[in-house]
Amino acid sequence: MKKNSNPKTIPQTIKGTIKINFRGIGYLKVLDLKEDIEIENFNLKTALNNDEVEVRLLSKTKEKRQQGEVVNILKRSKDQFVGIVEKKGVTFFLKADDRKLYRDIIIEAGANDSQIIGKKVLVKITSWGDAKKNPEGKLVEVLGDKGSHEVEIRSIVLERGLDMEFPKDVEDEAKKVAEESVRKMREGGIEGRRDFRSTPTCTIDPVDAKDFDDALSLVINKDGTLEVGVHIADVSHYVREGSHLDQEAIKRGFSIYLVDRTIPMLPEILSNELCSLNPDEDRLAFSAVFKMDRKGKVLSRWFGKSIIRSQKRFSYEEAQKTLNEKTGKFFEELDILNNISKNLRQERFRSGAIDFDTDEVRFELDPMGKPIRVFRKARLETHKLVEELMLLANKEVAKFVFEKNKKGSGFIFRTHDMPDKEKIKSLSVFLRALGYTLKLDNIGSVSSKDLNALFTQIEGKAEESLIKTAAVRSMAKAIYSTRNSGHFGLAFDYYTHFTSPIRRYPDLLVHRFLEKSLQGKKLTEDLQKFQKLAAEMSEKEIKVSEAERASIKYKQVEFMLPNIGKTFSGVISGITEWGIYVEEIETRAEGMIKLRDIGDDFYELNEKQYSLIGKKTKRKFQLGDKVQIKVKRVDLDQKQIDYALV
Repeated sequence: MKKNSNPKTIPQTIKGTIKINFRGIGYLKVLDLKEDIEIENFNLKTALNNDEVEVRLLSKTKEKRQQGEVVNILKRSKDQFVGIVEKKGVTFFLKADDRKLYRDIIIEAGANDSQIIGKKVLVKITSWGDAKKNPEGKLVEVLGDKGSHEVEIRSIVLERGLDMEFPKDVEDEAKKVAEESVRKMREGGIEGRRDFRSTPTCTIDPVDAKDFDDALSLVINKDGTLEVGVHIADVSHYVREGSHLDQEAIKRGFSIYLVDRTIPMLPEILSNELCSLNPDEDRLAFSAVFKMDRKGKVLSRWFGKSIIRSQKRFSYEEAQKTLNEKTGKFFEELDILNNISKNLRQERFRSGAIDFDTDEVRFELDPMGKPIRVFRKARLETHKLVEELMLLANKEVAKFVFEKNKKGSGFIFRTHDMPDKEKIKSLSVFLRALGYTLKLDNIGSVSSKDLNALFTQIEGKAEESLIKTAAVRSMAKAIYSTRNSGHFGLAFDYYTHFTSPIRRYPDLLVHRFLEKSLQGKKLTEDLQKFQKLAAEMSEKEIKVSEAERASIKYKQVEFMLPNIGKTFSGVISGITEWGIYVEEIETRAEGMIKLRDIGDDFYELNEKQYSLIGKKTKRKFQLGDKVQIKVKRVDLDQKQIDYALV
């Protein structure tokens, strides 16, 4: 093999995660190569999208991307697929929803019932030894008719290897744990816990929340200082290490928040009842209490097991109304906490935190699950109030445990690395095409200060969402790790997830580690074991996020189905040689205007300016431009919308 022009020698075989596009071509990213290794379909050797593989480099051909072939599949990303059953001759096969599955799955004999033709089903691949043949699979579950709300939501979840129901042994254990805990509480079993039941305490959550895993309290001391309490459901008290509940929580990793429901990490008897900090009920908590001055400067801190009793369950909107009207139960406490949160936020941004706030969409569904309204969720002061106090608790817990256990710790940090220089360079080029300048230093890095200056510049403009999305994609992803490397986006030296153990397994681990540290025990757990667990949680988080985004995408497309022919306002979100991607402003539903449907000229792609320019008319379509669009076609199966220019 010819010597590579890169400064580092590339090994003959490389391990990594393969990405496969809709055409069935694979790509493997290698840090020391400018371009990803390309793997033609016939060299995939049954590898599927996101599988961990070993790839052998092929001889380099001049003026062609480095080619490779898969020599070993180290770990399958998934083996279950959702799709529609079709029949050819006597053979039943699955046409998968996942367009990156480049071969249909032949369904094993025994499932060949003509009644399942055209139905949406879940199939598990059982064998695929020969890349020249189709994989074989067995029918796991018949989901039902495509287009049905329940079927489509189940499809989104099951397609990603996530579970919707709990096994019986887990439900039984949860019920037993709940009954035992209630009995002990009645007998006064709160030894060793600090009692906050008479302290003014409230929860602030979404109006439709089912579980409340955090509460806030405030005490004004005689000397004018404040005691701010962040009280978190003591899930680790109920979910014991090695139990059925614990193993199921590890398997799930996170609760899943879909457009119409929450699929909890823990059975509802715990997540919605015993562990939920419901108003006017005694609840066990793990608390972080901060003695502060009025500006939010932390003077001292206390962590420990507690018992609390929330006196008020606020929705974000209700708490905001109390602040706006300057009256009502807990107004004084909310007002003080709001001022503290503003100071904490300002201090964060002064330290270099990045303001990545973006709009989220919510859906109003009819009884059949059809979207009848899509709207942007307002970002209120009360959202920021809760967010800042949760960030403070997470930061202080991470700092405390790190200082107690500097070496050999099995602690789980939440880390966020510096942005990749190549991605930042691409972002800079992208912004320049939109008329903005992102300041880079002489080695191609960007500071959080300059990113925030950009975000201030675009605030309220049509292209704000587009630019923030592009900026987020250029950043490194936040992950879980046993190695503390700080959090670039938040500008924290120490950070973890402590505040949501009902819905995130890493938080449950952090509670266990914090309890040991408070007891003076060194965290001597197997570092390798917990790093593996941290990596698994980072992977699960991605799958859960994909499912949540897919449910939003599906409902956005479904909302547009009865709106064919109607006109909307949009912003150009993507430019390609085959068309223009447009995001509708209110619903954020993205669709395409095909180039062949713009019949007034021949348009050429200008890659540097991210624009299409008419050869004769010089008419120009550029990223960020506002356009009027009409809904031309909606394909619910493919989750695609075609727009036309008005």
